[in-house]
Amino acid sequence: MERRFKSLSAEATEEIGVRLGEQLWGGIVLTLDGDLGAGKTTFVRGLARGLGIEDGVASPTYTLMQQHDGGRLPLYHFDAWMEGREKALLADGADEFLGQDGVSVVEWAGRVEGWLPSPRLSVELLHDSPDTRWVHLRTAGAEGAPEGALERIEALLRTLDVPGGVVEAAAPAKSDDPAEPSGRGHVEGP
Repeated sequence: MERRFKSLSAEATEEIGVRLGEQLWGGIVLTLDGDLGAGKTTFVRGLARGLGIEDGVASPTYTLMQQHDGGRLPLYHFDAWMEGREKALLADGADEFLGQDGVSVVEWAGRVEGWLPSPRLSVELLHDSPDTRWVHLRTAGAEGAPEGALERIEALLRTLDVPGGVVEAAAPAKSDDPAEPSGRGHVEGP
């Protein structure tokens, strides 16, 4: 299952995060990929707001993980950008947080994909213009998923309410072109 949105502003990207955060449950893992400046931290700021977390959210690039409490669930915000983070994630006990009582978000998740639990919600943010972004949401990691877990993520995607400032687009055709990122296809437009 997948959905694709064109966000017309940073505020709209954050609002997509808010809408998701309001519906997330303990144990869900979100993977977050996209170019530098595509809005990953903005999106996570929205997730935090949707969870009722009021403290500031910043990229955890140099700290590996930031924990945000004070909402209905804790938010564990990981960053796998730096080389060797896959080893650091395991050595520093990330597996104790991933898929546990809170909501886990892993930025640059493609770098540590082999260590992530199944299933998970994949979020990809791509530049469209200086002010607009594509936000692609899809289920990922279905293999070995506990019964009902994948269906729960798919139900979340089906019922997600589209905020103002966001236009939903048809899902892109699947691509096997190795020149496209991860063979998933690059979102160029509606």
